[in-house]
Amino acid sequence: MSRILIAAFVVIMIAVPVFAGEAVTYEKDIKGIIAKRCIFCHGTKSPTMEEFDRDKEGYKNKMKGPRLDTYENLMVLVKGSDAGALMRRLDDGKNTKDGKPGNMYARLGNTDAERAANLEIFKKWIGNWTLKRRKELSKEELEAIKAPEK
Repeated sequence: MSRILIAAFVVIMIAVPVFAGEAVTYEKDIKGIIAKRCIFCHGTKSPTMEEFDRDKEGYKNKMKGPRLDTYENLMVLVKGSDAGALMRRLDDGKNTKDGKPGNMYARLGNTDAERAANLEIFKKWIGNWTLKRRKELSKEELEAIKAPEK
């Protein structure tokens, strides 16, 4: 019971600034979530997106995804050459026809509440949450993706 209360408190403390209207930035909000939840498989020893694309299966077998250790590396999956990839992987399934969450949604937290809170932080940071691929995005949709660094 006390673990549930502690977990709920942590989620509230994380989410309150986001819902209170404060601007979400990579440095202030996203970087910490990635360091805690993603860096084991997407850290400095992981391949760049270009390297990953050349040997996806090999890297997957090594439990390594594309590097997300810097703002620049993360932005490749947000609005760069692989735009929308981060959103597709983190989505909770409420935006899909089949209702299936993205393959990395489960990694957003240890509880449903923590995952939901972290997803909301990412959504607020990105602005235009889209599951479209780069080639499907219009210029306006791409420009609507904010994801500020600072």
